Amino acid sequence: MKPALHGTGVRRLAMAGPAVARDRSSSRRANLGMVLRLLRDEGPRSRARIAEDTGLPKATVSNLTAELLEGGLIREGEAERDRGTVGRPGQAVEIDGGGVHGIGAEINVDYVGLLALNLKGEVTAERRIPFDVRAAGPDATLDTTAQLVAEGIEALHRTGGRAVGVTLATPGAVDLASGTVAYASNIGWRDVPAVAALRERLGPGAPPLHLENDAKLGALAEYVLASAADVRDLVFVTGQTGVGVGIIAGGQLVRGAGGYAGEVGHLPLVPSEQQCACGRRGCWENTVGRGALLRYAADPGDLVWDPLVDLERRLAELRGRAQAGDPRTLEALRRIADNLAPGVALLADILNPRLVVLGGHFAFFGEFLLDRVTAQVHERVMAPDAGGCEIVLSSTGLAGTVRGGALLALDAVYQDPVRAMAAADR
Repeated sequence: MKPALHGTGVRRLAMAGPAVARDRSSSRRANLGMVLRLLRDEGPRSRARIAEDTGLPKATVSNLTAELLEGGLIREGEAERDRGTVGRPGQAVEIDGGGVHGIGAEINVDYVGLLALNLKGEVTAERRIPFDVRAAGPDATLDTTAQLVAEGIEALHRTGGRAVGVTLATPGAVDLASGTVAYASNIGWRDVPAVAALRERLGPGAPPLHLENDAKLGALAEYVLASAADVRDLVFVTGQTGVGVGIIAGGQLVRGAGGYAGEVGHLPLVPSEQQCACGRRGCWENTVGRGALLRYAADPGDLVWDPLVDLERRLAELRGRAQAGDPRTLEALRRIADNLAPGVALLADILNPRLVVLGGHFAFFGEFLLDRVTAQVHERVMAPDAGGCEIVLSSTGLAGTVRGGALLALDAVYQDPVRAMAAADR
């Protein structure tokens, strides 16, 4: 993984706050984090190159790397000759991904999922369980989620690793401070204290838990990849049963005054008499979301409707039908593309992003959607060449949200390595 977040981090991107005064201890923490992020973003390098890249004195860098080595966050790498020097090569240091992991857990309409990443950004655990969340209700869903997270933590322990945090993702509006799902119409949740309930189920030894909206986490995951190409403005479109967007503007996650930024799925963008889970009619997600795709492509009772069958298997079945030339499936995808284009064009007109990233089932069926959506967006957007906006498919598949959650959980280590190393000693 080489996210190139310009020396900051996912947490600062997502949770910007006021600057605070720093004492000597906090300066040391900041310098440790800076060295760790440099190794994450730019790869292994010698202590001399770290000093050159950060502007820190060589003696300071030696002390910092010694502390990170002792704490198990970095390790010695291969010998490296410093730029412009002759003589004996220096010893490079690099991120040690073995012991520290972040977990993203997701509650969606028809599944509960988990993904763990180590400090190097490598996937160390991944699982998705078919689950009818709306029918089960919050208590049963959180029971299943807690079991999934507990099993993930235990699996990491068995290989000598530990989870430094868990980010729980849900659709809808969430209250970060209280860890409450304020309103998520597609799963039927209102004022559910998800973090407190999950913490109670996991017990006192659980790692830190946080709650975040699924679309915003998907946007973070995409931004970590896109920022390497110096993309600073990005919109991620979820492509789930509900359709929301995560917005990165000028390198910062956009939340809005009440945290509702990105809830475009309930705008009346395409004519529809289908009643939405929110109680209204004409919502955009009812013409492009997973329910619309299934209605267009298959009759109830078809395998692809069964919430107890893994989502990826159901989508693969539909994609196979499309690739085989099935007329109904192809017509369904054409309708999805035609209904998707007006919303993407609206986002491009209002936000003028460098990228619009299509996730979820939009990415899964990208070969049938992308060209048609792109052509229509270019016809609709007022600015020449769609204002420089490129429409691309997510490379994270159905795991974008949990990947974003795992990255956010891991970023606590990059922001405060001292705390992470102290926790390892307990």
